[in-house]
Amino acid sequence: MEKFKDDIMCLVSSLAHSDSQIAFKSLYISYFGRLMRFVSIYVESTVVAEEIVSDTFLGIWENRKSLPEVSNFDAYIFSIARNKCISYYRSKQISTLNIDEIATDLFFHTETTPEEDYISKETIQHLNEAIDSLPEKCKVAFKLVREDKMKYKDAAKVLDISVKTLEAHMATAVRKLRDALNLEK
Repeated sequence: MEKFKDDIMCLVSSLAHSDSQIAFKSLYISYFGRLMRFVSIYVESTVVAEEIVSDTFLGIWENRKSLPEVSNFDAYIFSIARNKCISYYRSKQISTLNIDEIATDLFFHTETTPEEDYISKETIQHLNEAIDSLPEKCKVAFKLVREDKMKYKDAAKVLDISVKTLEAHMATAVRKLRDALNLEK
């Protein structure tokens, strides 16, 4: 994981200092799937999600000269994506959005290993239903920490909440998922 972050920071530096299109493409490949899963939590259309992710990368390209000032690229790019989602809904003049009404399949853009393919479709469906039943912030916090492997501090920054609040959301999410899946404590 630390090697990945070092590689990302090298790509970011190359992009910022030499306008490297190769570095930009590498960042795109590294983050596209993760950003699609993240944005798909907020928007129900795959086309809109792809648009928002593309706009996120366009923002990275346009602001590449300021990237050396960014200490945590993960938090930075996910914050841009979140802000693009907010802007999308503002442009649509939607006054309220009940994210609990949006069906979310967190495994939609996930690649699995052969071992993971053995998990039954019913279990995945049950898990997705349990995740969908989580409150909005719990759902997003769970996805960032468990699926995207973000540190609590970084996920809290993306969500604009304190680490303690994120911990509370994670505890709630795990408890509700455990109950929904009837797992032993």
